[in-house]
Amino acid sequence: MRLGISLATAYRSGDPEGAASVIGQARAAARSGLDTLSVGDHHATGPMPYLQNAPMLGRLLAEWDDRPAGCLFLVPLWHPVLMAEQVGTLAQIAAGPFIIQIGLGDGTAQFLAMGVDRSTRAQRLEEGLVVTQALLRGETVSSALFGIEGACVAPVPTRGAEWWVGGGTPRAIDRAARLGDCWYANADLTYDSARELMAVYREACARHGREPTRIPIRKDVFVAETRAEAEKVGDALMSAGYRGFDRGAVAYGDPEAVAEQLSPFGDLGFTDVIIRTMPATLERSVRSVELSGEVRTRLAPA
Repeated sequence: MRLGISLATAYRSGDPEGAASVIGQARAAARSGLDTLSVGDHHATGPMPYLQNAPMLGRLLAEWDDRPAGCLFLVPLWHPVLMAEQVGTLAQIAAGPFIIQIGLGDGTAQFLAMGVDRSTRAQRLEEGLVVTQALLRGETVSSALFGIEGACVAPVPTRGAEWWVGGGTPRAIDRAARLGDCWYANADLTYDSARELMAVYREACARHGREPTRIPIRKDVFVAETRAEAEKVGDALMSAGYRGFDRGAVAYGDPEAVAEQLSPFGDLGFTDVIIRTMPATLERSVRSVELSGEVRTRLAPA
C-alpha cells in the first residue's frame, strides 16, 4: 500500500501555531517520503478557524515536489466554474499529478450559510461533478441547475488529474464507480465495514465496466516513538468519544503497531491509506508525520 496524508486545517481559536502546524506537517510529509499530499474542505466554521483548501494547498505546494497532491471539494457547496478555476490554477502550481477528492458534505448550518438547500445535495453533487469534469477537459459547458451558459475555463490540468469520489452508502459508492476514477473510502470504516463496502464497490465497478486506478481509504492516525506514548494520546482521545469512531477505525502506536493496524486494509484491496494526524501538540503532530515514513516503509510491497 501507498501512504499519503490529508492535513487537518482546523485549529483552536487563538492558537498562534494553526497555520504553522499545517506547514510543518507538510514539510515533515515531504521529508518522510509520503506518497500524496492533500487538504480537506469545510465552510462557515466560525468561531473555529478553518484554513480554506485552495489558498492553503497553494502554500503547501511550495513544500512538496512532483508527487501527487490535491484537495477535497464538497461539490454541492461549490459553483462548478469556480471549482474548475481553482483546480486548474492549483494543478498548474503543482509539479505532479493533481487529485480532486469529491465529498457530499453534511451539516445543516454549513449548507444554510452557503445558500444551498441541503435536500438537493445529491443532485448538485452529480451535476456539479459532471460539469466540472467537462470544464477541466477544456469543453464549453452549460447547466440549467447552476445557471451556467456557454462557460469554459483555463488553465486546465496538464500533468494528469484523478477524481476520487467519497461516500459510505451503496448509492454513493455506485456514483463513485460511475463518475470517478476511484472510490475514496471514509475514515470511520473498520475492517468489517470496509470489507462489506469494498464488495459493494467491486460489484458497482463490474456493472459499469469500470476498473479503478486505485482504491484509497482515509484513516485517522497517531504515531509516536513508543507504543506507550502513542496510546497515552490515542486512548485519551477515544475515551472522550473521538469523532464517534470505533477503535478499529483509527490506528495509533509506534510505527510497527500502526503498520500492523493498517495492513489488513491492504488485504481487502485498498491501494492507498490517506492518514490524518489525530489532534496533538505541534511538536508531536510533526513527529507523528515524520514517523509515518517508517509506517510507509513497512506497508510498501517488498
